[in-house]
Amino acid sequence: MKQNPSLVISHEDFKSIMQLLPQSAGNPAHLLEEELGRAQLVPFSELPEDRVNMNSQVTFKDMDTGKESNITLVYPHEANAEKNCISILAPIGSALIGLRVGQEIEWPVPSGKKRIVKVTSVVQPDLPSKN
Repeated sequence: MKQNPSLVISHEDFKSIMQLLPQSAGNPAHLLEEELGRAQLVPFSELPEDRVNMNSQVTFKDMDTGKESNITLVYPHEANAEKNCISILAPIGSALIGLRVGQEIEWPVPSGKKRIVKVTSVVQPDLPSKN
């Protein structure tokens, strides 16, 4: 397996996501907790624009198939597959959090296989607190 890419996550996202983990069971939650444990934490106002954070619109490429997907990373209660709003607790949500444009990560998917995904673009939410 490749070396894991560096992650940067806001203090605010870290706190909110960590509160979800005790309610979640299974491998994805465990892997997400490991990812969060190795992330560099910064104030939201200092989060680089090219990093995936909560409510970001993310375009990523499956390096095995070449397929690109566009999602919005959301909390579980906001998840809606029809609107491409994917939960942070879903395998791809857990894989993407904290990555920057151009980074790849190898991540297990529900079928038991591992996929390599690459972030190709990130659009940040329009939040007044990020000025």
